[in-house]
Amino acid sequence: MTRPATHILRLLHWGRILARHGALRGIERDANTPPQVRRLVRIARCGTIQPRVPDYAGAFQAIGPAAIKLGQTLATRPDIVGEEAARNLLSLQDSLPPVRFEAICSEIEASFGRPVSTLFASIDPEPVGSASIAQVHRAVTPDGRDVAVKVLRPGIREKFARDIDTYEWAAAHLEALGGEAKRLRPRMVIANFKRWTVRELDLRREAASASELIEAMKGFAGYRIPAVDWDRTNGRVLTVEWVDGIKISDRAALEAAGHDLPAIASRLVLAFLEQAISAGFFHADMHQGNLFVVPDGTIVAIDFGIMGRIDRRARQWLAEILYGLITGNYRRVAEIHFEAQYVPAYHSVDEFATALRAVGEPMRGKPVSELSVGQMLDGLFAITRDFDMQTQPHLLLLQKTMVMVEGLATALDPEINMWDVSAPFVRRWIRDELGPEAALADRLRTDFETLLRVPMLVRRLEELFPPRGGAPDQPPLAEIELMWPGERHFERWVSHLLAIVAGAVLAWLAATHGLAR
Repeated sequence: MTRPATHILRLLHWGRILARHGALRGIERDANTPPQVRRLVRIARCGTIQPRVPDYAGAFQAIGPAAIKLGQTLATRPDIVGEEAARNLLSLQDSLPPVRFEAICSEIEASFGRPVSTLFASIDPEPVGSASIAQVHRAVTPDGRDVAVKVLRPGIREKFARDIDTYEWAAAHLEALGGEAKRLRPRMVIANFKRWTVRELDLRREAASASELIEAMKGFAGYRIPAVDWDRTNGRVLTVEWVDGIKISDRAALEAAGHDLPAIASRLVLAFLEQAISAGFFHADMHQGNLFVVPDGTIVAIDFGIMGRIDRRARQWLAEILYGLITGNYRRVAEIHFEAQYVPAYHSVDEFATALRAVGEPMRGKPVSELSVGQMLDGLFAITRDFDMQTQPHLLLLQKTMVMVEGLATALDPEINMWDVSAPFVRRWIRDELGPEAALADRLRTDFETLLRVPMLVRRLEELFPPRGGAPDQPPLAEIELMWPGERHFERWVSHLLAIVAGAVLAWLAATHGLAR
């Protein structure tokens, strides 16, 4: 187990880096910052020269790979880091200097237990991408297929484990301070971050996610996922088909190739809705470097290390919330928040509906160039404190991805209206999934599944209450309080026992000495 002193030294080291980038100033000035944290911030920044404009992204980049991933997570949490920091962290580039090609080859050979030459006919020593967790090389298989080979950085799993251990320690102590720190649930934020990164650090999981998303999106035209080469994939190496296309962020190249940019923007938004609402399983890292457009106009997504999942009930709430905001039915949106227990029951539904109206009404009927989904999320975060809403970790990835998709869609088509694009899809999904026919089908399916469980329930009852017979039941034993009821009391009772023994020995010695005299 890591000692507290080690955690504190790491935090002070990271704090110094944050201070040199001016990234602690907002924490120190925030009225909601606990006094204990404010004192630690002052210690961390002591003697540093801070820039006038904070560079949060630069600070997380300088700290290292785990901090880069944490910074990307915090970019979705303006309620924790503030709006200025959240906007700056959205620019955080997940890139580091590349690892030497010899080290990459050693990783491939160690993971497969065979020479690289038996796996690939050739592999380009120059990486096409070098991120915080892995880097990617172009290669050709022995049968002549062009592939992309993603390889984990040497020692990256151990590095992440050390840093996340300290994040958990710090989050637990922060939450224990109570108040606003407890409401924001930092331990849950770090727990979700840990789960996402552990999944990213197992490339077999990424391959499985790509395979699952292929099945989920096979009926959606104009959006594709590269096929996985399972024979050349394991926990540290992922091989997929090579994608020849234009990055979705390269607007000039897309126009020169004759692509319909507004159509691509709308298709990107609908692809996200299809994944999040229809499938409940979505690509949660849809930034500009992970999306390409191929010659026929199809959007091709890569990098499935971060995936989001939403259960059916939450998807129903999400669809109704989106549709309520689109149509201005703020009362229904407020009711859903209370039904989902996002807002404590002691608050007023009507008051919450009014607060939602203040957020949603300015957006209706306007293009993203004027008001955006990102601004709507900022507005929603602003009212969470007034209504004692706790963080909903299962929605963090969704919020992050919505902001990413909106940014990409707006770059392609500045006049796009996210509500107009989303409304027909959401309306159709609500009709199909929440209409009378869907409700009847759900009831029939639920009742049938219940009937199928009846024999199993009878067997379990028999196991709990077997027929009487055989050996007679034993009489109940008397309750006796143990001398040391728990491990934490053991030392105290041992010390008491030693004191009694020592007293008895001293009494015996005194008696013996008296008799001798």
